[in-house]
Amino acid sequence: MATGETKKPRVGLFVTCLVDLMRPSIGFAAVRLLEAAGCDVLVPAAQTCCGQPAYNGGDRASAKALALRTIAAFEGLDYVVAPSGSCAAMLKRHYPRLMAGDAAAEARARAFAERVHELTAFLVDVRGLNAVPGTFAGRVAYHDGCSGLRELAIARQPRALLGAVQGLELVELADREACCGFGGLFSIKYPGISDAIAERKTAAITAAEPALVLAGEIGCLLNIAGKLAREGSDIACRHVAEVLAGEMSAPPIARTQVRK
Repeated sequence: MATGETKKPRVGLFVTCLVDLMRPSIGFAAVRLLEAAGCDVLVPAAQTCCGQPAYNGGDRASAKALALRTIAAFEGLDYVVAPSGSCAAMLKRHYPRLMAGDAAAEARARAFAERVHELTAFLVDVRGLNAVPGTFAGRVAYHDGCSGLRELAIARQPRALLGAVQGLELVELADREACCGFGGLFSIKYPGISDAIAERKTAAITAAEPALVLAGEIGCLLNIAGKLAREGSDIACRHVAEVLAGEMSAPPIARTQVRK
């Protein structure tokens, strides 16, 4: 290494289950953004689920086993970054709670949690990224996912990055902090309530008249896209990383993963 050259931070990308199985383009977009921020990106092959479904369902033993596997998979990296507020919150806030009562495991979880960040928060707060590869000529609305907003205080960061996208016009939704109705298992257990909440969200989106709805949470996007499709709307949904990175080759979510 030449004198004065700064070593790139080694960042482990936690891909998330939904990105891996349903929307790999988000993962590629995240890598491009992290590299634009001067990072050396690694994607540990041993990673699986963060354990959130098991944790929320009360199966703490399975959740703990998945958590310990995740911690081991990202050992030795400078940072762990996830393109999902809910997964990042699980890794950062709930792993230490999950390990409570096991001193050694809790210490590992706390050390791990200190290195964990949601993607947009990492780019803005840690790396100070103020220029992005993507461009988009059009009007977009941004939905704040509940986990990212309420557990990690993520709201300013994605908007700061969207402000750097040439040609993009950001319009704020009415009652922008309202839930979309997904909530993981909530939408399965209480479909009627979930649909009613989603209807309020899509009404706000329709009123704003964006070309795209963006979010940092694919679960929210799938729920919103499904509701918009059932309503006959042609407003499309994408993960914010896809627009920021200029990774727009995959069709919008409403036209690929959602049945009408």
